[in-house]
Amino acid sequence: MSRSHEYRLTQFASGGGCACKLPAGQLENIVRDLVGEDHPDLLVGLDDGDDACAVRVDTGADGNALAVLSTADFFTPMLDSAYDWGRVAAANALSDIYAMGGRPVAAINLVGWPVELLPDEVLTEVLRGGLAVGREAGCPVAGGHSITAPEPLYGMAVTGIADPNRLMRNDAAAVGLPISLSKPLGVGLLNNRHKATGENFEQAVASMTSLNARACTDALAAGVRAATDVTGFGLLGHLYKMARASGVSAVIDHAAVPYLEGAREALRDGFVPGGSKRNLDWVRAHLDVASGIDEEELLLLADAQTSGGLLVVGEIPGAPVIGQIVASEVPGQATISVR
Repeated sequence: MSRSHEYRLTQFASGGGCACKLPAGQLENIVRDLVGEDHPDLLVGLDDGDDACAVRVDTGADGNALAVLSTADFFTPMLDSAYDWGRVAAANALSDIYAMGGRPVAAINLVGWPVELLPDEVLTEVLRGGLAVGREAGCPVAGGHSITAPEPLYGMAVTGIADPNRLMRNDAAAVGLPISLSKPLGVGLLNNRHKATGENFEQAVASMTSLNARACTDALAAGVRAATDVTGFGLLGHLYKMARASGVSAVIDHAAVPYLEGAREALRDGFVPGGSKRNLDWVRAHLDVASGIDEEELLLLADAQTSGGLLVVGEIPGAPVIGQIVASEVPGQATISVR
């Protein structure tokens, strides 16, 4: 029998999941002079913070144009279950391909492991979880790379393909279109409570391991041109990045935003991830908040998600409409209004 159940993996990491990302503002400063890569086949690069890069290649077997998508995602454990952590990390990495309107076709594992602290069979369970989600997605997981590390790290580099004329990207949000969200928020709060108390939240695990494949298919069928997935920078952070890239602003109806059961209680009891607070601090200068909406409501909207849903500019089945894209009052300055 595996010994993985003997270890609380969250106690081996200072952060957890996408909440351990570098802060958005810090990351933008780091890469500020690295954007604007000039290559004739580069369709989507670093400039607007999209979920994956896209490169035009030769036509596919059917004679149609083809874009190759490439992304990588890895993080420290947000769950004590090794198998479930592996599943979440795989679903999160695959999500970047879906968020661009693509289909994942190959993945490789990325591993950092504290070999003196955790036994090999725990890592086997992590990889088994990643493999299970890869199979669910119809995406082969073959090989990868591993290093020794002071904290456990796991994720994937994923390659996908897409129609270059139907990419969903950050810079294509158009005024007048609705904003939809395919998964409820709140996993950051519930994961933080799990780490602190050992309580298990199956609703959070179910949400994080759910693939965004159907939301991608539905968005493409609806002709959606702008989408992203909601991960470490929270709903407000990712929406702001999209609005800024598109030269527009957005209005969010806070009462229409769905949350997982227990998320508000976790907020009430103080289990707010540091990443969520940093998200709100980063985007606060670009917010227009209606009276009566308090700091707690904003923290919910800024909650650092792991393997969150697709934030879609358009309508898709089963995803509530939570707002609308509007024109910016000041050209070139994106604002997120919370009403």
